[in-house]
Amino acid sequence: KGKGCRCCGFLKVMMFIFNGGIFLAGLVILGVGIWVTVDSDSLLNLVEKVVDLPGYMLIGVGAVLLIIGFLGCCGAVKESRCMLLTFFSLVLIIFIVEVAGGIVLFVFTDEVDQIFNNLENDVITDIQANYGKDPGMTELWNITMEQFHCCGYKNYTDFYGSPFNIGGEYPPPCCHSSTGPCTSDLARISNVKGCFVKLVELLEENSIIIAGVAIGIASLEIAAMVVSMVLYCNAGKNYVGTSNET
Repeated sequence: KGKGCRCCGFLKVMMFIFNGGIFLAGLVILGVGIWVTVDSDSLLNLVEKVVDLPGYMLIGVGAVLLIIGFLGCCGAVKESRCMLLTFFSLVLIIFIVEVAGGIVLFVFTDEVDQIFNNLENDVITDIQANYGKDPGMTELWNITMEQFHCCGYKNYTDFYGSPFNIGGEYPPPCCHSSTGPCTSDLARISNVKGCFVKLVELLEENSIIIAGVAIGIASLEIAAMVVSMVLYCNAGKNYVGTSNET
């Protein structure tokens, strides 16, 4: 019994530390989501103009993490069977969704490609309609292209027909030359890659790190479920033992 108590005490501490980290992460993500939603000049609003969800998605994810962290911490400290079981159920649902999402990405590749094609059409349409006319959208694209050394979504042709392209010029990041206007010929010779292409290359270059992080997260989720269930069962035994003594 003594060894079991010492083991449960260690598990409770680990649960508290683990879920404390989740709670803090939820606070950060929730704060970022509120900032993105309120601040119209934030970089993520470039995506929000097309997808119309990132800020609210971050708020939702942050809120869920806050709830999970709270349930895990309080459930471990108070040995609340209800909280521990709710925590286990939420983490299990998230784990199942992650596995299902991974299967969908690998199995339904045609549908995923179609989603990206639709996104590409929406982004290019937005560029050709608003770049050079909408100051906020223009500034966000300029910041993105300058920071990541890219041009448009695919390439410089995305800006053809936009309000900025009326005089035949293209954004400066689309040309390697820093002197003079960025003309069609110079942009074609420079052949600056699109921002989406740069993003894909970045993901491919760091695929091993991303896979390692995904495996690590999955392992932590499984460990959290195991620990929460151990504490749940132990809390039930303690409750039964106390009832018999009285």
